[in-house]
This record gives sequence, C-alpha cells and structure tokens, in this order.
Amino acid sequence: MPVTQPAGLPIRALLIDDHALFRQSVAQSLARDPNLRIEHCASIRDALTLLSQQPFDLVLLDHDLGAERASQFLPAARQIGYEGRVLVVTAWVSDNEARRLLRQGVNGIFLKQGELSELAEAIRMVAAGGTWLDRSFAALGEDPAAAPQAATPVFHDRERKVLRFILEGLSNKEIAWRMLISESYVKAILQSLFQKTGVRTRGQLVRVAVERYEGQL
Repeated sequence: MPVTQPAGLPIRALLIDDHALFRQSVAQSLARDPNLRIEHCASIRDALTLLSQQPFDLVLLDHDLGAERASQFLPAARQIGYEGRVLVVTAWVSDNEARRLLRQGVNGIFLKQGELSELAEAIRMVAAGGTWLDRSFAALGEDPAAAPQAATPVFHDRERKVLRFILEGLSNKEIAWRMLISESYVKAILQSLFQKTGVRTRGQLVRVAVERYEGQL
C-alpha cells in the first residue's frame, strides 16, 4: 500500500537527474528548508541502489535521463519494494507520455520552468498524498472518453522525408543537400512540422514523432 508522509516529520526525497549542475543546485536550495531532506543521483540504476539501502518518502524523477526514461523507473522501483510517491520533474513531456506515466502510477508532473518555491510546494503536496499537475496538463485529469480528440495531423511527402532525416540526426544543411532543396525551404518545412505536432523545438519533435507518428514514417 502506498505510503504518505506523516505530519511533522521531514520529507525525505531523492532527486534523479542526469544534469549534475541542475540536481546539485536544486538539491542544495531545497535542503535549506528544514522540513526537506534531499539526496540526489544521476540515473535510475543509482537510484534503485539508494532506495534499497534507505527509506525515501518521495522521488523527484526527470523524464529524460539520457539512455533511460521515467517510464522505466516505477516498475523497477516497485519490484525492490519502494512504496513512496513519485513526482516527475522535467523540462518537457508529451501529453501521451504524461498520460502513460500517470497511468503507471506517478503522482504528479512538474515542469522545470517553474519557480523553486513552487517545486517545494509540489513536493509537500505530493508527499502528503495529493497530486500535482502543471497547468499545461490540466486536461489530463479529465475523462478521456469525454474529451474531444484532436485530429491526427497528416504529413505530406516532403514533411515525412524531412522528419525521417531529423530522426537520423541530420542538420538542416545536410537535409537540404540530400533532398536537393534550399536550406530555407527545409526550415519552412520544419516550421510546418512544429505547427502540426504542437511542439517548439527539434528535440520535442523527435520525441513526439517516435511516440505518436511512427506509423506515418
């Protein structure tokens, strides 16, 4: 049975993030609160070792850990007996992946663009048994059957080709050379892909393409 934090005791949290500067600075800042006890590590593998050695009330989990993903954490953690709470703390995650994480059992999603004081509030809420969802994910708490389904975008031939090359890691200049078109045209196609998929960066486009549109590629 999942545990919640007893009132009056410090919250023991484990921050998992592969960016050393971020996790060290956030852990140090949060630890100034006498009601928080923060440890940190860089990978799920290291986290599982720590969780098997000492008790934690809450895990702060980055979504993208290089070769690892947040969705790999919870099954492995439950297998070693971790029954605490999980708050995903990430720069970005698609709606589909957010739904998958919530179905899997995470207790909230906090975006790194938020204030540190807001993160502390999210930690306290989740540790107390509540759920924290960034405002951009508010609709995920609704009944999916009642929510209107967005139309799936259809990519034309050149968009599909550009997207395939992006997934291969090619630059705009390399894509232009492969397709025998101008680099500015590649940029225009890329902007069209951003608009159709609702993303803002190349990295987000790659993730969304793999998660949602692989069948069109």
